[in-house]
Amino acid sequence: MGSTAHHGGEGVGRRDLIKRSAALGLVAAPGVGLLSSCASSGGDGQEKAKASKKTAKNPLGVNGTAGMEFVLFDGGFGKEYAEDAVKVYEKDFPKAEVKFAATQKIQSTLQPRFNQGNPPDLIDNSGAEQMDMGVLVGKNQLADLTPLLDAPSYDDPSKKVRDTLRPGIVEMGQFDGKPVWILYYAYTVYGVWYSQKALDSLDEKYPETWDEMLKVCEKAKKKGMAGWTYAGKYPYYLPFSLYPMIGKVGGREVLDAIDNLEPNAWKHPAVKACFEAYYELYKKGYILKGTPGLDHIQSQTAWAKGKALFIPNGSWVENESANVIPSDFDLAVSAPTGLDSSDKLPFGTIWASGGEPFIVPQKAKNTEGGMEQLRIMLSEASSKNFTAKVKSLTAYNGGTTGITLTPGLKSGVAALDKAGSNVVNPRIQDWYVQLQKEKIGVAGLGEMMAGRLAPAEAIRKIQAFADEAAKDTSIKHYKHQ
Repeated sequence: MGSTAHHGGEGVGRRDLIKRSAALGLVAAPGVGLLSSCASSGGDGQEKAKASKKTAKNPLGVNGTAGMEFVLFDGGFGKEYAEDAVKVYEKDFPKAEVKFAATQKIQSTLQPRFNQGNPPDLIDNSGAEQMDMGVLVGKNQLADLTPLLDAPSYDDPSKKVRDTLRPGIVEMGQFDGKPVWILYYAYTVYGVWYSQKALDSLDEKYPETWDEMLKVCEKAKKKGMAGWTYAGKYPYYLPFSLYPMIGKVGGREVLDAIDNLEPNAWKHPAVKACFEAYYELYKKGYILKGTPGLDHIQSQTAWAKGKALFIPNGSWVENESANVIPSDFDLAVSAPTGLDSSDKLPFGTIWASGGEPFIVPQKAKNTEGGMEQLRIMLSEASSKNFTAKVKSLTAYNGGTTGITLTPGLKSGVAALDKAGSNVVNPRIQDWYVQLQKEKIGVAGLGEMMAGRLAPAEAIRKIQAFADEAAKDTSIKHYKHQ
């Protein structure tokens, strides 16, 4: 996402509606902007930098004189953390020329370079214009990151990089089999975000059942505050709380079936119950008026100003909205509210997973350099720097010692502790980007929450979209192993 992060308008956008061409393998129009003035190579690839001998100090065999190009998504996490990590690379390889650029237009600037065979060495593939990961993997456009994962960690040569990562990070980068195509750098806690101060003012606790949720929203409404708002223009934010609720109500297997594009997966009773619950927020007038017309920045600003109590979002929201969240807001996040005691999983079940997908293109000139930059970023120092600057965890399993945690980050860590093993990770958002964002998100959930589709109609429509994707032979399909 995005990291989130990526994506109102074109401004500080983090995870905007993806506008990209049909498929990565098709010839694209010449790119525009800072990254597209590259020599065409007809797709044959550029000459590879010759690798150096592997040593204890250079375990990946990086050519110390070869250039390294790094393109970052310029979103909610900013670019300073990456610039700091680049300085470490430059210190370690003083003869290497490093080109670093940050842009929100990842797909339109980089897809032509993939087609021409001269992509950068490291890319943060995130944001509104995120390139479709499933397509990239399916068309063999990415380098396998196993050499990075099996290399000694930057801090401790007795530990492999893979042994320093949070649970699930390696698996997220896999699509079929053992190769790891993506390294998700940020670690995102998704859920329902709110002001503890506002909740206290209602003399309420965070609701654990849906009846309690409706009671809290009614109380808020009587005090002139909407119960909920969300990124109405980009309603694929709604699943950040809706998907883990579905998993809580019906069990992980319901989410797995949805990810696997199984027939009738969306017709499961848990999906129906959760859709109806969310629709009730609309029917009872608990959604902030005008929400369907708001982008993510506008909805977050309205929420931060106390116009709405709850918002579904990811942990990047604390940094992205730092300029509008009041100092006494007491930002908090919770796992989604469930239905009742019949739910399959306990309260606290939450969606947390890697965000900010970093990739090393197969045809990059300096793949070893791209991986080494990632190895540096996965050091304790770089991880701490990221967490301190952008208020989010990284894939590195640690990196919070000695850091004063901000309210949202502290709440996110507490939510993970409460969840324990009850952490879900729906894969549909990285396996089938277009299906998730444009179809399920905008055409399905967005229309339902705006009151233009009843839950049953939304489910039928979304199931048809999923069936269409399952039958589409032009895209690669993935399944939980």
